[in-house]
Amino acid sequence: MHPWCLRKCLSESMFLIFNGFCYLQGLDFVVSEARKHGMRLLLSLCNNWEDYGGKAQYVRWGKEAGLNLTSDDEFFTDPVIKGYYKDHVMRVLTRMNIYTNVMYKDDPTIFAWELMNEPRCLLDPSGDALQGWIEEMASFIKSIDQKHLLEIGSEGFYGPSTPDKLQLNPSPYMGEAGTDFIRNHQTPGIDFASVHIYSDSWLSDSFHGIHIEFVESWMQDHIDDAEVLNTPVVFGEFGVSLKDERFDLKFREVFIRTVQKMLIRSWRRGGAGGGSLLWQLFPEGTEQMHDGYAVVLTESASTSSMLSLHSEKIQSTGKNSNSYDDDLMHNEL
Repeated sequence: MHPWCLRKCLSESMFLIFNGFCYLQGLDFVVSEARKHGMRLLLSLCNNWEDYGGKAQYVRWGKEAGLNLTSDDEFFTDPVIKGYYKDHVMRVLTRMNIYTNVMYKDDPTIFAWELMNEPRCLLDPSGDALQGWIEEMASFIKSIDQKHLLEIGSEGFYGPSTPDKLQLNPSPYMGEAGTDFIRNHQTPGIDFASVHIYSDSWLSDSFHGIHIEFVESWMQDHIDDAEVLNTPVVFGEFGVSLKDERFDLKFREVFIRTVQKMLIRSWRRGGAGGGSLLWQLFPEGTEQMHDGYAVVLTESASTSSMLSLHSEKIQSTGKNSNSYDDDLMHNEL
């Protein structure tokens, strides 16, 4: 699972309030329930976007404190704002879960920490600002917690350090987003690479073969790069929005099968493909959180069945097993 672990309490203007009514008590319950059911969590520590507050909320707090800030991207460079983020990280990692009596930094239920969901820094297209922030925060987190894996939350866009790869981005704009896949993932303390896949929002074409071709090449390029970096790569978000007027259920299922196929292909040859997380699965009754990408299990029988079958086969055969034969690859996936 990939839940949020963000700092936005009942009073947005009083970010240092951490009491029983704030989000941490709710997070305690989530971690406890995951533990009961044998699930592992990848906890995201911040959001690039305004959902749940994000980096913009930190900047608002800074302005309220009298800081002269003009851009939300100063989240990555302002010493005071970086201090706010570190305070939040320290509070989460050293918190004692009220249900399990296990400190977060010691809890094996937590698979990994994510620095930020989809970090971008348009203020500095060179990538230096974001790179400096990643290096500083990776070092800070590892100084507190050496037991858990750490990843960036990257979308996978290539940047200035690899000009020969810029044409692999879904659009030229992505090369100016301040991110730099290769450089970012050479940072000490980052344990695996992260990539997202949203061809429906990145490509303007109608849903047809060009989207599937993009998914295949996007994944293979990053798997290849991860092998050079000697690190696994996890495709931490992928999906198709049903709010898009081009939405087609059959396309979504082909899209998902393509992601599964590319990972199995990597696994079978001992490659760097480490896994994928669909954005996002919803149980019935949580539709109020629906952002368009949700797969509500009770409303998507064919998609749910396909996901369950894939999970069962991965667990029963092991990623290197040849029991995932060519017929399965071509027919079921």
